Amino acid sequence: MKLIGSSTSPYVRRIRLLLTQANEPYTFADLNIYGEDRDELRRENPALKIPVLHDDGRVLYDSRIISRYLGEKFGFAALDWDQENLLTLVDACTDSLVALLLSIRSGIEPDRELMFFRLQYERIERTLRALENLVSDGRFAGWDYPAICLYTLLDWGRFRELLETGTYPVLDKWLQAQAERPGVAATDPRRA
Repeated sequence: MKLIGSSTSPYVRRIRLLLTQANEPYTFADLNIYGEDRDELRRENPALKIPVLHDDGRVLYDSRIISRYLGEKFGFAALDWDQENLLTLVDACTDSLVALLLSIRSGIEPDRELMFFRLQYERIERTLRALENLVSDGRFAGWDYPAICLYTLLDWGRFRELLETGTYPVLDKWLQAQAERPGVAATDPRRA
């Protein structure tokens, strides 16, 4: 099994944590997808997205597809509709934070007056408030795939200095409580 991605990507990290949970050995190709490794990414995935998983002659794109595949392969419980909705909230917030980071790295200062940025900030704030309530209600009590994704969202947002989790005390406390989970230290993007 070979996982292709970047050690700083929240989408790749969630798959690395899932593979840790499965206790499955794999090879990790850590690419600089915006630099010298761009051509390799072009060869691996026509959508130019990470992660990419190679396994048993299959090539799978996108963390949601890969997580479903790994779940079936290793016998993890399938996500129910409520968990799928939780994952949609996490993904929406993650996507908006990634859009902000790419804008900043492109030299475009996020201006809340511009519709694109206004929509991203609104999505981030609304989903984080919703996620805080859901964590408070115990909806992320275990360490299943939605919880892994929430963890990678929050930690990545802090790592990229796009998110101040102290503004959301329930999320901040939950994030800190996950620090000792298997694979969390080993996949920390700050070590990349």
